[in-house]
Amino acid sequence: MKKNLLLMEKGSEIRSAIQELSLLKAEGLISTKPFLNVCNMVLQVLDKIGPTMAVLRQDVYQNIQRLEELYQMDPSIYANLADLVKKEVEEESAKKALSCTRALLWLTRSLDFTVALLDKIAQDPSQSLAKGVEISYDNTLKPWHGWISSAAYKVALKLVPDNKAFIGILLAEEEEWNMLKEEIQTLVSLLLPLLDEIHKVLEAFRLDRLKST
Repeated sequence: MKKNLLLMEKGSEIRSAIQELSLLKAEGLISTKPFLNVCNMVLQVLDKIGPTMAVLRQDVYQNIQRLEELYQMDPSIYANLADLVKKEVEEESAKKALSCTRALLWLTRSLDFTVALLDKIAQDPSQSLAKGVEISYDNTLKPWHGWISSAAYKVALKLVPDNKAFIGILLAEEEEWNMLKEEIQTLVSLLLPLLDEIHKVLEAFRLDRLKST
């Protein structure tokens, strides 16, 4: 716990997310609590992009809260995300607007977006951040959004900071670009198989193609 707090004090949410993902990998399960910890750290990364991510940030926050509240009700029953989805499917509540399954689905899609964006930054730090956000959004979230959400993102793109400023904000104390790049690549490599596993669970129950209400 002390180590985790120290990492956060240094300003490296990415480093802390890597630590949480390593725990998930070690457990071999899609554990609810570490997953939510990762989502909270991603939320802080989105905060650093600025007000342009306000729509996505609010969505991520509400979905984290929904899953967190359910988990706190009974950590033993809701310790595994796959079991959580299965339980709601059996109760025929998984497709409801405020279900935790929907919250998990949208959190997963938000992480898909974050992974795509961070990967683009690592591959080409000179690319416009606005362009990276636009491409990542088009490839991950846009297919599932209605026209209102899509229009909100188009407006938000005008407020995206430049790439150099964003990278500067992501850098931890006394950290250089090459180190941050390596951390981003590690985070992406850990997140991709986790997201793939969650998508497989949702797909197995035919819940992977639900759109925004």
